[in-house]
Amino acid sequence: MSGNEFRFFLSCDINLPLTFRVERLEGNLLATKTPNSEVDSATEERKPELYVECALYIDGAPFGLPTRTRLESTGPSYYWNELITLSTKYRDLTANSQLALTVWDVSCGKIEGLIGGATIHLFNMKKQLKTGKHKLRLWLGKEADGSIHTTTPGKVPKEERGELERLEKLVNKYERGQIQRIDWLDRLAFKAMEKIKEQENNRNGSSHLYLLVDFSSFEHRVVFQESGANFFIPSPIAATNELVTVWDPEVGKINPSEHKQLKLARSLTRGIIDRDLKPSSTERKSIQRILKYPPTRTLSGEERQLLWKFRFSLMSEKRALTKFLRCVEWSDVQEAKQAVELMGRWQMIDVCDALELLSPVFESEEVRAYAVSVLERADDEELQCYLLQLVQALRFERSDKSRLSHFLVQRSLRNIELASFLRWYVAVELHDPAYAKRFYCTYEILEENMMKLGAGANGDDDGFKLWQSLVRQT
Repeated sequence: MSGNEFRFFLSCDINLPLTFRVERLEGNLLATKTPNSEVDSATEERKPELYVECALYIDGAPFGLPTRTRLESTGPSYYWNELITLSTKYRDLTANSQLALTVWDVSCGKIEGLIGGATIHLFNMKKQLKTGKHKLRLWLGKEADGSIHTTTPGKVPKEERGELERLEKLVNKYERGQIQRIDWLDRLAFKAMEKIKEQENNRNGSSHLYLLVDFSSFEHRVVFQESGANFFIPSPIAATNELVTVWDPEVGKINPSEHKQLKLARSLTRGIIDRDLKPSSTERKSIQRILKYPPTRTLSGEERQLLWKFRFSLMSEKRALTKFLRCVEWSDVQEAKQAVELMGRWQMIDVCDALELLSPVFESEEVRAYAVSVLERADDEELQCYLLQLVQALRFERSDKSRLSHFLVQRSLRNIELASFLRWYVAVELHDPAYAKRFYCTYEILEENMMKLGAGANGDDDGFKLWQSLVRQT
């Protein structure tokens, strides 16, 4: 993991029960004495029998049932080292979740003696789940307070923290793996820490009791997040219920800087260099991905530039012609001239690809004429499959008497079935006012050429009779 990378888990995604370990009680616990009813001056000392009560508080209210550790009477020091698992799961916690720990003494008989209590927040100020060992100072004679503004915080106040607290914080980081381990240096450091701990205990005496707890650790940090929460900041419009319209006159216009850069990259002086360019493996994969795009997908600026750059090496790839022609800036005379020249040298495309060149995207007469030349290679059966689309393509021609119109008429004169379909498709388009004039021109060309047909040598009907039969069919 790099230094700039922070990996974490969200608390709402952890479907595990809250788990921690109650380790031990540090400090000298004063022995309790019970007066004897028969001899008032005599006293009887009892050995404390302690247990720890663990309760979870969420937003100041108790959550779930409290859990107790086993009894421990082998102290001092008192070691439980017991794993506590609560019924609450990490995903159910809130940012104000606290753990309340209270130490009780049952050696007094029926009445349980209160030793002290402390609370600890499960998330720190950065909303990260606390992990590792924590040393809580007990408030003697007080039961742990789980309210939001607790009166029994387990954290030692800053003004009372000394060298020992600083070292214990470093040990906690060391155990979590946040400090590099150096065996020989670690052994010396821990020995020095033990001496400092003894000096602190001798200096301060036994005025405080501390409870050590160890929280579970995860592979990465756990950051608080409520289940189903939205990461996005709500729009201020939602609060005011007002829609502000900002008019930007440059929206939709060509960026002059990008346009200049594109012109320089496509300068004709680069044509000499581009002839010898070969795409790398990465660029070849990008080109193959572009060639698989459907005809309706618009190419980005980078994709257009990539195809133009390697236009010479793509001339043997017939699928690349339609994509290449989409990259041409047809308003540039020199660039359009070079594109038409390359189109004539390109490997011949399939008939289905020629339909794309007759779409409204391509307005160049040379491109549409090239598409018609490809269609001339198709037989009547294949042409009939695309006839409806070809009739629709007449809408996008520049003139009424286009090359596509004449091509369709000439092929229909050789096949009566093709002529029947063509007449029917054109007659239907006459009902569209926007293109009625253009299709009426095609209709007249078909009728005029059909009338000129003479009787065949094998006794076929002449053109007039054929046309009359086509008209009667509708």
